[in-house]
Amino acid sequence: MISLGTLFSRKPAPLLGIDISSSSIKLVELDHDPAGQLLLSRCAIEPLEAGWITDGNVEKFDEVAQALRRLVKKSGTRTRNVALALPPSAVITKKLVMPGGLTEQEMEFQVEAEASQYIPFPVDEVSLDFCVVGPSTGAPGDLEVLIAASRKEKVQDRQGLAEAAGLKPVVLDIESFASRLAAGRLIERLPGKGAGTIVALFEIGAMTASMHVLRDDQVLYDRDQPFGGAQLTQMIVRQYGFSPEEAEAKKRSGELPQDYAEVVLAPFVETLAHDIGRALQFFFTSTPHNRVDHVMLAGGSAPLAGLVEAVTQQTSFPCSLVNPFDGMEIGQDVRVTRLGREAPAYLTSCGLAMRRFLQ
Repeated sequence: MISLGTLFSRKPAPLLGIDISSSSIKLVELDHDPAGQLLLSRCAIEPLEAGWITDGNVEKFDEVAQALRRLVKKSGTRTRNVALALPPSAVITKKLVMPGGLTEQEMEFQVEAEASQYIPFPVDEVSLDFCVVGPSTGAPGDLEVLIAASRKEKVQDRQGLAEAAGLKPVVLDIESFASRLAAGRLIERLPGKGAGTIVALFEIGAMTASMHVLRDDQVLYDRDQPFGGAQLTQMIVRQYGFSPEEAEAKKRSGELPQDYAEVVLAPFVETLAHDIGRALQFFFTSTPHNRVDHVMLAGGSAPLAGLVEAVTQQTSFPCSLVNPFDGMEIGQDVRVTRLGREAPAYLTSCGLAMRRFLQ
């Protein structure tokens, strides 16, 4: 039997958004203030050692679970319901058109029957869920339905981590869906509420940069690019002879030799800006589009000094650093000084926390 109700759970509950990446775990808790505005109640980051998470797979379960426990304790939260996410590479998604007027049970049966055509492994090894996107544009009276399927072992790994940390997993999303949800709120803050604006969002992690080109809540293009902050760590290792662990720690703390900015950081930023420009060129050559209106940079490596300016110069498009908490009230338990530096890393976890208001 296919397990339904995992990837798009709609169970209403206050919850934490927790993003588990290859280099760190990020936690965000949102609420509404008395005026109904979004309020950032808590946020925290806990670093992970290299190799604990590889390509989205949990390689060191006990170590990651302990890091998650430390993160929850550090945050001071009492909330135990949690929204987690899987990387897009671990999930198969497909849009289907189904007749309108089906009961939920009838739709479940039809989804199971249709899904077997697209899943390259036995259906009894799969966790599957679906959600209705809306009316079909090409078939009046029918509905567009999004199905998502993942190997049960991938789902169970995320669930097990949460439970090992004393948390209750109630939502399992897809990382790219969560980051786009958080980015959508920021796009609405652009001139004209972002209507018709083509935005290229780059979420730059340790090993990869996820690129999403968005317009009016539609994904025009998405692709993972093989560059990220781990390359900067490797450059620090080569230049100064630190161990990889020392280099990563010093990169996070900023305790690097005096010539670091000129000898290591500046060349890396220039290369990263070139990689972003090249990724945009791939988009232009593989789609009918030849421009974007805005470039947004998110992820742990996005705040590197000079990167926004370098991308603007490289691409000739306006570029800005993402702050997923822009326009929110900031709770008294949030350390504002650190938030300014770390905010771009919280995009996915913020999107997961926003699921609280979409139940």
